[in-house]
Order: sequence, then C-alpha cells, then structure tokens
Amino acid sequence: MSRRSLERYAAKRTFTRTPEPPAAAAPARPGPLLFVVQKHAARRLHYDFRLELDGVLKSWAVPKGPSLDPHDKRMAVEVEDHPFDYASFEGVIPAKQYGAGNVILWDCGVYSPDEDQKVSFTDRAEAEARVRAGLAAGKLSFLLRGEKLKGSFALVKTATGNQWLLIKHRDRFAQTNDVLARHASVLSDVSLDELTPLKCRHDCRRRCWRQQVPPRCSRSNSNQCSLKPARRSGRIRSGAMSPNSTATA
Repeated sequence: MSRRSLERYAAKRTFTRTPEPPAAAAPARPGPLLFVVQKHAARRLHYDFRLELDGVLKSWAVPKGPSLDPHDKRMAVEVEDHPFDYASFEGVIPAKQYGAGNVILWDCGVYSPDEDQKVSFTDRAEAEARVRAGLAAGKLSFLLRGEKLKGSFALVKTATGNQWLLIKHRDRFAQTNDVLARHASVLSDVSLDELTPLKCRHDCRRRCWRQQVPPRCSRSNSNQCSLKPARRSGRIRSGAMSPNSTATA
C-alpha cells in the first residue's frame, strides 16, 4: 500500500480527538477482498460504501444509500481512501471533528469483479488487477456477498467530477423492498440512535462474516465498553453466501 493514498484521510483528522483509526499501512492478507457499508449520521445522513483494494478502502459516499432495485441509480461521490482498519470502525466521531456523528457498520462481506460473469474470489491478485482496470475505465461490475447486499452491482463514473452511480444489476437478488429498512449494525446489532461513545480500547477481535476485520472492542463483561457482541452473529454467517458459492447474474 502506498501511504500517499492515505494522506488526504490523515490531513482531515486529529487522531488524538477522534476514535477513528490512524492512517497506518495494512499488512498483506490472503483470501477474498472485503467490502463494507457504514451508515453515518454526519451533518447529513449518508452511507459510506467501501471496497478493499491494494491495502486500503476505496470509498464512496452514497447520500440515499444502496438499493437492491435495478431501477434505482444511486449517486455515489468518491471520497478519500480510508485505511483498512476502518473496515470495522463503529463509534461516535466527536463534535467539531471532520465527519462528526454516529457511525455503525451497516453491512459487510466479500466481493469480486464479475464482468462477463467471471469471478475471482479465490485469486486475490487477479481480483485486484480487474478492480483497478474497471475503476480506471470508469465502470466496475462486481458481485457482493454480504448479509444485506447480495448479487451483482455496478459503479459507473459520470461526467461530473468525482460522481459515480451505484446500480444494482438484474439477478435473483434484485428486489423492490427497501433494504435500508434493516437499520441495525451487523457488528453490534445497535442502530445509529442507540450508539454511545466508545470508551474501551481492549485488544478484542470480532469476525465480519468469516473475514477477520481489524480489532474493535466487543467485551460483554466490560462496563466501559458501549458496543456489545452482536446478537445476530450467527445470522450473519448463515445469511451471507459462502465464498465458494455462486450467484446467477
């Protein structure tokens, strides 16, 4: 990972005042690429859509949130890269800090480019090369295997600066039901309104549906920790698709 890709992220934050993870290099890791969606009640409520690539999280702010309805074309504004540790960030960004407000991990899972119905879940290097090429070309088709978001999507760059469109492809996971009605975090099972400032920094680990994500506290026996273990942890594993399963686009 090039540390320069995180310079914008670091410049916007004072890490002695925000619980967000610093701009640190991510160690190499095997397995499929990770995606996360964070629900963020900043000055305006939005969803942060993030795709792991080259040790960082490529990030887009989606004001109206993702949709499983192919008729919806959701604006996605590309923002600065975030460190991989941000994949498990959930907490309260204090007032007067950049992005002040509550953040929950709304969805997580793994993803692969799926152009021509070819996926690369088992070949990380190939997957990253294909994602780089798609983003450079301004059109990336990819398959999500999360708890809430499943199936094939596309990110399509518009002619307006850093604006993209996030679009659901027509497949067996497409639906008109509002997936955003599923309010709770997949990590802690709390909603944005239930979240309180995180005070505990124990070296605990949780799993984001079979993917080891960076440590955040989940000790249920600590009266200092406001994030409790997700009561849905079993549902997360069973609700998502196995990395070896396939989806029909």
